Amino acid sequence: MSTIVEPRASYSASKPYRLSAIMRQILLYAIIITVSLSMIAPFIWMLSASVKSEAEVFSYPIQWIPGIFYWSNYEKVWLKLPFFTYYLNTIKIAVSTTILQVITCSLAAYAFSKVRFPERDKLFFLYIATMMIPFQVMMIPQFMLMKQLGLMDSHWALILLGAFSPFGVFLFRQFFISVPEELSEAARIDGLSEFGIYLRIIMPLMRPAIASLTIFTFMHAWNDFLGPLIYINSDHLFTLQLGMQHFQSEHATEYGPLMAAAVSAIVPTILIYFFAQDHFVEGITAGAIKG
Repeated sequence: MSTIVEPRASYSASKPYRLSAIMRQILLYAIIITVSLSMIAPFIWMLSASVKSEAEVFSYPIQWIPGIFYWSNYEKVWLKLPFFTYYLNTIKIAVSTTILQVITCSLAAYAFSKVRFPERDKLFFLYIATMMIPFQVMMIPQFMLMKQLGLMDSHWALILLGAFSPFGVFLFRQFFISVPEELSEAARIDGLSEFGIYLRIIMPLMRPAIASLTIFTFMHAWNDFLGPLIYINSDHLFTLQLGMQHFQSEHATEYGPLMAAAVSAIVPTILIYFFAQDHFVEGITAGAIKG
């Protein structure tokens, strides 16, 4: 009889533990959903406000789905303002900066990780240490340099300043270190040059790193406001951020069209992340476990 009673006792003892585990899991999911909704709520409000009249934008309680959709807000942004020009300018700067930064950072990281030269590690440490310098400290020297080069009021000032990144070099170097040295040695024995090893052996393995740096760089260049504010003066060279600020200062603040402009401005960043998210997550998790 004892052999029958003991399993029932152990089952009844484990039942409260299982209920407690289920309750903890439910609580965890409730917290995650609440935090997620709180982060998504401002975006949903912006999307809703972009198709509302001025009177409905700040109405209380919030009407998440407007009774009448004012698509004229988008029409005013795209047809009555040079918004398409601002869009093209921002795409030009963001894409050029991203491509150049991937090239320069990957080349520098390859040299710091795969090429042996004197004081390599010390030089890398000094280069990475520049990440600790606040932008406000470098702002005036960079401005004077761009002025002496005659690049003021030009997109080239923003592109060249954004083409180099210590963070990008650090990110790529962590990935390059993980590539077995035997691959490079075998390629050298076969007569492949250092640039050939970089281009044909190493870079095809770096898709997660490329995706990660692409997202970071593109989003920073796309959302940059201070850089264009410093170097751009002409209206036809404005980026989206300057264009929206100019629209707000030139006209009485119309929140419907302003929200429509904001919604239009974030679409490319969402698309970039959507198409690169798998490689991005892979790159972040891989970088977290590498030394």
